[in-house]
Amino acid sequence: MNTVLKQEAHYDLSPSYLKTGSVLGALSEEAIQFLVNTGVLHTVSKDDLVFAYGSKGESFHLVLHGSLDYYKQHDNKLQRTRTIRFGEAIGFVSMIALHDRVGSVYALEESLLLEISSQLFSDFHDKFPFDFGILIMNLSRDMARIIRVLSNELVRNDVVIEDVIKKQ
Repeated sequence: MNTVLKQEAHYDLSPSYLKTGSVLGALSEEAIQFLVNTGVLHTVSKDDLVFAYGSKGESFHLVLHGSLDYYKQHDNKLQRTRTIRFGEAIGFVSMIALHDRVGSVYALEESLLLEISSQLFSDFHDKFPFDFGILIMNLSRDMARIIRVLSNELVRNDVVIEDVIKKQ
């Protein structure tokens, strides 16, 4: 993973393009520009590690171009559970929940990521409160979609959450 300057990133970083992604959708162009200018841009090559299981969840990443694969770890088992594509975020849950990463993320292809630290997230709230509300709604919507898919898998596999909790 390489950190790059905005002018070194050979991708369309215009707010009009970036707001077509689900997480940045409906944010003002000024707010998007602030995040791109203030966040950390990373390029990753296919199979590069973005973050590892057990690492600190002090930031999250937005996929500005390309795609990533998420591998969830539980006990001694590692399973690819989803692909993160343009406009989606990864790592937000660990940052908000204040816990270490519970999985690892690898680049599925050459990609450009925007890392948003918890400090930048706080600064964004202070500088763009209206856009912050939209960002939270967009991130929540993405989490809700993932929860729906996971709950469908629970039904498909006859899993009752209460039973799983009692066994732990």
